[in-house]
Amino acid sequence: MAVKVVTVLGSTGSVGTQTLDILAENSENYHVRALVGGRNVALLAAQARAFRPELTVVAEASLLEELRQALAGSGLACAAGRAAVIEAAAMPVAWTMSAITGVIGLEPTLAAVRNGGTVAFANKEALVSAGDVFLRAVAEHKTTLLPVDSEHNAIMQAMADNNHQAVEKIVLTCSGGPFRNFSYEEMRAITPEAALRHPIWSMGAKISIDSATVMNKGLEVIEAARLFSLKSEQIEVVIHPQSVIHGLAYYTDGSVLAQLGAPDMRIPIAHSLAWPQRLATSAPRLDLAEVATLEFFPPDAARFPALRVAREALLAGAGAPTVLNAANEVAVAAFLARKIGFLDIVAIVESVLTQLGAPPVQDLAAVLALDNAAREAANRLTAAKAA
Repeated sequence: MAVKVVTVLGSTGSVGTQTLDILAENSENYHVRALVGGRNVALLAAQARAFRPELTVVAEASLLEELRQALAGSGLACAAGRAAVIEAAAMPVAWTMSAITGVIGLEPTLAAVRNGGTVAFANKEALVSAGDVFLRAVAEHKTTLLPVDSEHNAIMQAMADNNHQAVEKIVLTCSGGPFRNFSYEEMRAITPEAALRHPIWSMGAKISIDSATVMNKGLEVIEAARLFSLKSEQIEVVIHPQSVIHGLAYYTDGSVLAQLGAPDMRIPIAHSLAWPQRLATSAPRLDLAEVATLEFFPPDAARFPALRVAREALLAGAGAPTVLNAANEVAVAAFLARKIGFLDIVAIVESVLTQLGAPPVQDLAAVLALDNAAREAANRLTAAKAA
């Protein structure tokens, strides 16, 4: 097997660190050309010393000197700041992991897309915010786009024969988060600490809150519509607390194909890293006898309105998903900072959507301008809630 040259964007986050775990287990087959991390300089420097990339970048420009000191004597090149992140993403490689959370990962991911090659992405916000713009770039540069979200990776595997015309619908599963059985009144008192404790998955802060509000699943519905060219009514969501079945595809002949596995992100990461081959990992193996029971429930739209709001944004089209994502990022950050309550998150998102609607977004500049406008509107609402 020829050595595959790779870049990891978001290397210090949950998906990024697990990607590097898999690369370390298969070091003879992969060479890391660039690493881009967040604010955790100590971890980023340790990763750089272990993998010896050509370039190591910390996203925060003010942390450059700290990174230089952490890499002193290593002979490794480093840089910092937004321009350096995009420069690293643009370095030609065979495979890029895009795992920078939020719309801040959009431009670096697009830089990787413009190289052609393969882009494995865990950054659903980029596709939600700039769907048409993003997919046009993928087509123009003949880039292979591989989803790393466990649900979309599962659907990709269930639709591996590429007979998309025969697919009636798909089903995305959802653990239900930590508050699946909470009453509406109980959710008023939810704290950030409680919301960050996901019962099944180990994830970063933003996605953990999105899982708790079920906005994560709403974003995934929009992502699935983009990725698989499906209508909203062809995408169902079911609560599946065990998180064993990750996605299902229903076919016109009555067949239902499902992808199962332990709830471990290393499995979809490894699938995208080796695709179209398979890669051995140390991820736990699924024992159905041990699991014993698989449960499925419809989502409660009254207690978790995020799914409805996201579907409305998908149906509105144009810039509505851009507004949805931007407002949600602001509201989640405000909740984590204790400025608003848990139930305020989706309420603020819906209010911003009502204010801004679905303006056209024909290029990246329009996407970023609308994203900024939605953030300003959401910030005004969060400030009013906090007053």
